[in-house]
Amino acid sequence: MKVQRLHCQIVIVGSGPAGLAAAQAASQHCESILVIDDNPRPGGQIWRHGPQHPPTKTAAERFNVLRHPAVRYLSATRIVSAQGPHRLLLEDARHAWQVDFAQLILCCGAQELLLPFPGWTLPGVTGAGGLQALLKNGLQVAGKSLVIAGSGPLLLASAASARQAGARVVRVAEQATATSLLGFASQLWRWPHKLAQALRLVTAAYRCNAHVEQALGEQRLEAVRVRQGRRSEEIPCDYLACGFGLVPNIRLASHLGCRLEHGAVAVDQQQRSSLPQVFAAGECTGIGGSELALIEGQIAGCVATGQEDRAAALIQQRRHWQHFAEQLHKHFELRPEILKLAQADTLLCRCEDVPYAAVAAAADWSTAKLHSRCGMGACQGRICANAAQRLFHWPPAPPRTPLVPARVATLMLDTPAHDTAD
Repeated sequence: MKVQRLHCQIVIVGSGPAGLAAAQAASQHCESILVIDDNPRPGGQIWRHGPQHPPTKTAAERFNVLRHPAVRYLSATRIVSAQGPHRLLLEDARHAWQVDFAQLILCCGAQELLLPFPGWTLPGVTGAGGLQALLKNGLQVAGKSLVIAGSGPLLLASAASARQAGARVVRVAEQATATSLLGFASQLWRWPHKLAQALRLVTAAYRCNAHVEQALGEQRLEAVRVRQGRRSEEIPCDYLACGFGLVPNIRLASHLGCRLEHGAVAVDQQQRSSLPQVFAAGECTGIGGSELALIEGQIAGCVATGQEDRAAALIQQRRHWQHFAEQLHKHFELRPEILKLAQADTLLCRCEDVPYAAVAAAADWSTAKLHSRCGMGACQGRICANAAQRLFHWPPAPPRTPLVPARVATLMLDTPAHDTAD
């Protein structure tokens, strides 16, 4: 099979805020940049858009870099594997490529943390970020009642998106205590934009020290049992969006062999990973919000193209938003009872119908997979692995090749025999 080859100086993985910022910075001093994203449209979660939800003016301006002469953009394209330190194997719906590069900038973003609780697999239950994605892709919720629960500022953003789409948000349940929220709010004067945003999004349906105990229904969601303090109540609703924060997407970084710290890609002051040819920026290096991701992406793009002076100025700005990220982690840390919502028969792996009890006694993720098939279904552990690591404090297991399901013809390129094909 003839191999399609691409050669470029810089490959950027991800077209969210960090990836777009890295491309913009690098395009000023680089003639060959490849931006790869497995989504069909750029923007990541924060700037996600769809047929009935055009991008904002800010997002549209950021997307302009993808039309720069030095930039080639491959959307709906997935990375199958790394073939050595300077080559990636890619695939989209029709083609496969081997891409040779000098430098790689990982801007892989984050994944929503979904934790199991009774009824969480019922139709009508989604993640908080998942709800936003569904709305922007055309989900009709006008006249429907919604409960949004979990932890973090994403809950208020999801509630605002639902109300804008015509839904009735009857409850926003934040697991953090009033003391934690007051501590966070008392620091927001340092970030006036964030303070204004919070005041704009706040709703009378918001409750602190509250969390979902169970989603109720037969064939689909009918109601949610919510505990606030010592009191529980059942709230009838059509949809439940429940997300317990975000976790860095480290799958590709782990596959490459980058050093990880605290579940994220470890980087230095210049966004360099432990591998000399690999940079990382944005949420894959730690959850911190779009403002921090933008600055980190710019730093990575500048350093990768020799713009050291410009990078030095950005590094000074970055500390301001790193402090905001620290406040998020401190005040929205999950309470212990949130990690105990699952019962013995609650499904942990919904792809393979593996209950919590079948996994809880395992020593690590690999043992759990061998004994229960947990994580061996269609999503290959993208949901249950993150949940299991948080619930059982297991270290993340290195991903296996291929990183994603791929065509046999593509997998045939992942062999030494094709290494010199033209």
